[in-house]
Amino acid sequence: MALGMTGAYDRAITVFSPQGRLYQVEYALETVRSGSTALSITCREGVVLAVEERMHTKLQNPDFSWKIFQIDEHIGAAAAGLNSDARVLVDNARVYAQTLRLSYDEEPLVEAVARRVGDIMQLYTQHAGVRPFGTALLIGGVDKTGPRLFYAEPSGLILEYNAWAIGRGADKVREIFENNYKDDMSLDKAVELGLSALVDSVDKIEEGWTVRLVTIPVTTRKYSMKPQPELNTLLEKFIKAKKQ
Repeated sequence: MALGMTGAYDRAITVFSPQGRLYQVEYALETVRSGSTALSITCREGVVLAVEERMHTKLQNPDFSWKIFQIDEHIGAAAAGLNSDARVLVDNARVYAQTLRLSYDEEPLVEAVARRVGDIMQLYTQHAGVRPFGTALLIGGVDKTGPRLFYAEPSGLILEYNAWAIGRGADKVREIFENNYKDDMSLDKAVELGLSALVDSVDKIEEGWTVRLVTIPVTTRKYSMKPQPELNTLLEKFIKAKKQ
């Protein structure tokens, strides 16, 4: 009997363990922790979103990003974990953002979109026949309330941060943020902080490793992907500094 119950709460998403834990949700969080590092920073001039990506073959299109997404013209998201799961959540967020635009004739709040994503993730923790989303999202943007950043995880938990990181290098990046983040920094300084943190979080920079970075300035409230040649020039500076 005991063995049967152990198997039940270890496999079934809707059964709590005697310690009050949902193991399937915890397993989903482990998927996030082993994923590519993603980060986001808010500052007085806007929001930065960045992710590390690894090209596993020269045949892969280097211009195609699969870990950072545009949700609305003023909102973006960076993912860690299963990218296929992230795409489903992002697609839902895009539809919800457009629905709010059509219904209220104004840009959707970043918080509203983040809460919608959290609601969907939470729904997949309480029904049999489904599994939790194996991804976490950093949802950042600039709306009428200013620069905002939210973290959404597989349990459905939503938290707001000034700067945060997820994925395999998250602990190192968060430590760097704790020591160097200032809420009055410029957008350029936030970009440099994010890039240096990503470089420092990697034990060894291998061929095919790169970074995608998006800025959303307060002045334009527009999602803007930084051109890869310009980004690579900045990365080289931090990679050289790391090797010294």
